[in-house]
Amino acid sequence: MEPKELREMGAEELLQKRRELKDEVFHLKLKKSTGRLENPMKLRQTRRDLARVETILRERGLQQGKALG
Repeated sequence: MEPKELREMGAEELLQKRRELKDEVFHLKLKKSTGRLENPMKLRQTRRDLARVETILRERGLQQGKALG
């Protein structure tokens, strides 16, 4: 996913996306360990997408902290 698309999502959507990506990473790792992973780049891309989502959530948390304090 593009960071621009993720930034347009709401907080609940981002949390849901993070849960989905974590599950997907788990399943891809499982497939990799059993030798059934057909596309190894899928694991890499999914982990990067997860990192993007977590980064945006962190940025929003820091912005809210600045606004409050």
